[in-house]
Amino acid sequence: MERNLIYNKQLKEKLANVALNILEQGEHYNELAYTTVEFGYLFDIEGHGLECLFKIITDVDTFYFAVQGEKLKFLNLSEELFQSTTETFLQLHPAEPEEL
Repeated sequence: MERNLIYNKQLKEKLANVALNILEQGEHYNELAYTTVEFGYLFDIEGHGLECLFKIITDVDTFYFAVQGEKLKFLNLSEELFQSTTETFLQLHPAEPEEL
């Protein structure tokens, strides 16, 4: 069973905060005032755990992250790869988003 959790605000905030903590360790932003987060997909897959792809856009650059199971990974992607990976994943996992 797969659950599309793209509308789960609390989970998205938690993941974004963990990723921001990673970015704090380097020179990935000067000011967080205009930082945005965009999720490509966010699923909970039975027997696997979370599967997620998102990006954080800071005043310095765009940074990409993935969650697989319980591991958050800092990725080296292009915007084109982020978009195509999101599209492919959503085609292969057509579960409707759960309303909260």
